[in-house]
Amino acid sequence: MAVILNIETSTTVCSAALTAEGMVLCHFEDFKGQNHAALLSGFIKRCLDHARDHEMKLDAIAVSTGPGSYTGLRIGLSEAKGLAFALDIPLIGVDTLQLLAVSAMFNHDIDPDALLVPMIDARRMEVYTAVYDFALTPLLSPQPLILDTDSYSQWLSEGRPMVFFGNGSDKARDVITSPLARFIPDIVPLASDMLALAERAWMNRQFLDLAYSTPAYLKEFQATKPKSRLQTP
Repeated sequence: MAVILNIETSTTVCSAALTAEGMVLCHFEDFKGQNHAALLSGFIKRCLDHARDHEMKLDAIAVSTGPGSYTGLRIGLSEAKGLAFALDIPLIGVDTLQLLAVSAMFNHDIDPDALLVPMIDARRMEVYTAVYDFALTPLLSPQPLILDTDSYSQWLSEGRPMVFFGNGSDKARDVITSPLARFIPDIVPLASDMLALAERAWMNRQFLDLAYSTPAYLKEFQATKPKSRLQTP
């Protein structure tokens, strides 16, 4: 199995991990906020040092491609592209919503008949979301969604249990009150959880184009004007 450097920067968490043979060999995370630009290169170096110290050759770079933070995604993909180009190895893209779903499945006891609903905060009452079954077949493709009382009603009305998680799921608690809805807290996308998706992509030879690949933003960037400072006489 391939030796893969995994990079995840789609939310406020910054992380990197080295994986091989179905195992996480080393991993580094920071949960303190938007420190990606300051920390990611150091995390990557420590993973590469681990590979060198154990005489391991890196086979591919995997990077979380979004949706998520515009700035974080750009930082992660830029680092991944540069390293993949310099080392002349393939670049693997991992969908962040699928990554959240895998993390929920691997770390929690979930009914295999339940539908998995990852959510990434997109400000106000909007989230980036998708709906997957346990085989990760998308029943709702990744998209931005403004939450209201009718959200996901087509599955809940059919009696399908649904599991919600991710940093956007807290706002869903107030509008989705069905007894079939379960909310799992503290699920965040981490590089150490990218292993299964990255190895699957490696085996299927599913690689990104180094020149033309871009993050999956899902919607246009909207800049906000900085608040003007109060002027004192």
